[in-house]
Amino acid sequence: MTTTQRTTIPPGVAAGHPATAEAGLRALAAGGTAADAAVAAVLASAASESIFTGLGGGGFAVYYDAATREVTCLDFFCAAPGLDGDVTAGEMVPIEVAFGEVPVTYSIGGASVAVPGVPAGCGEVHRRWGALPWERVVEPAMLLARTGVVLPAEHARTLGGVGPALAYGDGDVVYRTQGRYLTGGERLFHPGLENAMAGLAEEGPSVFYTGRFGKMTVDAVRATGGTLGPADLAAYRVIELPLAEATLAGHRVLARHDLNALITTIAALPPTLATMPRPARAVAVARTLADPHAQRLGDTTNVSAVDAHGNACVITTTLGLSAGVWLPGLGVNLNSMLGETELITDDLAPGRRVSSMMCPLVVLDPDHSLVLAAGSAGASRIRTALVHTLIATLIDNLDMPAAIARPRFHLVGDDVHAEDGVPEDELEALTAAGFAVNRWDHTSHYFGGVSAVGRSGVAADPRRGGGAALL
Repeated sequence: MTTTQRTTIPPGVAAGHPATAEAGLRALAAGGTAADAAVAAVLASAASESIFTGLGGGGFAVYYDAATREVTCLDFFCAAPGLDGDVTAGEMVPIEVAFGEVPVTYSIGGASVAVPGVPAGCGEVHRRWGALPWERVVEPAMLLARTGVVLPAEHARTLGGVGPALAYGDGDVVYRTQGRYLTGGERLFHPGLENAMAGLAEEGPSVFYTGRFGKMTVDAVRATGGTLGPADLAAYRVIELPLAEATLAGHRVLARHDLNALITTIAALPPTLATMPRPARAVAVARTLADPHAQRLGDTTNVSAVDAHGNACVITTTLGLSAGVWLPGLGVNLNSMLGETELITDDLAPGRRVSSMMCPLVVLDPDHSLVLAAGSAGASRIRTALVHTLIATLIDNLDMPAAIARPRFHLVGDDVHAEDGVPEDELEALTAAGFAVNRWDHTSHYFGGVSAVGRSGVAADPRRGGGAALL
C-alpha cells in the first residue's frame, strides 16, 4: 500500500503496549510536548511492559526541536558499578532462557546489576524539553501501577521464553499464577509499584540515587552479591552524545553510534538501492546487514512521540532480561546488564557505560524538517527492523502501519532468517547469492518491534502487541 506523505506530522504516540501509548497521548492532550509524552509513556511502560523495561533499567533518547531544527541524543544507559570499592562481587546466578526458540544460558542476580539510568534519563528529558509539571507526567504511570494492565498475547510469548529470569525470586508473584506463567489477556500487576511512582512524583528522580530508594537499591543489590554502592548512584549522570548521520533516498538519518552500527550500515547501502529490482535489492540489503558476531541477548522497548508543534522524542529502554533483584515494597526489578557478556568490553571500568544496540533515530528531509521519528526493540534485530522499515517508508512509500508490518529477514552470519511473507523471488535471489535461507512459517517478535510517528502515519509493531494513535 502506498501513500502520499504529508509535509507536516500530526501529533501522535507509538509504543510497545496500548496502555503505554495512551499515557503519552494523555500528556499531549494536556498540552504537553513530545518530551512530556515520551517520558509519561516510558514511566507507564514500567507497569505495562516490565517484561522488557522498567525503572531499574537504562536507555537512550533522541529529541528533535522543530523551532531550531536541532537534534540531541541523551545517554542514560546503565553504568558499571564499583566506585565505592568496598566489596567484591559474588557469583552470578545461571539460568536458561529461550532466545529465538534456542536454549541459552544467561546470568542474573545482584552481581549482574549495573547502575540504573531510567529515572535520571526521564528527569533530564523532562527538564530540558518538558512543559507539564513533573507530577502530571508521572500520574498515568501511577494509575497503571495501581490497577495493573492486560498482558498482550505477544508479550506473553516473550515471557514464555525469558520467564526463568523474570519470575526469579520476588518476580514469581508478578509473572506466574497457579504454577504457570501469565498468558495473554491476564492482568500484569506489580505489588508496590504505585509506591515507587508516588515517590518519584513527589521527590523527583533523585529519590532513586541519593534519596531513600537509592539506599534500598544498594541494600538489595549487595544482599544478593552485587557491588553497586552509594558512590555509584551519587555519581551517575545523563550524558549528551554526538550524533552520526547517513543518507537514505535523499533523507538524513540521525542517531548515535550503537553497538550494531546502524548508521554505518545505512551509509553502506548502495546509492542505487531505490532503482534496483526487489530481488537484487534484497541481496544488497542482506550483504550490508551481514554480521559475523554472535546474536546478542536482552530485550527492549521503544516510545516515539510527536507533538502539535512538530517536536519529536524517541526513547528506547531495557532491563536486559532483568536481574531478579526487586526493591522491597516498590515493585521495581533491576537490570542484568553485567550478565550480558557480549556487552562487556575490556575498558568497562567503574562509572563507564555498558555498550548497547539501542538506537532511537529521527529522519529529516534536506531542509531539516522532520520526516519520521522511530526506534525499535529487539537487541541484535534492532538494526534489521529499522533498516527494513526505513526502506519501506522512504523508498517504497508505504504508510507506516504497512511499512512496520511488512515481513522482514534477518542475518545471522551467512544464514538468512525470513519471516513468512517475504516474497519468494527475493528468497530465491538470496539463495542464488550464496545465503542459506531459513524460511519461518510465521511472523515473530524475534524480528524486532518498531514504533514510529511520521509523515506516512503512526504505528507500533504488531509483532510486539504495540499501540499507536494520533491525538
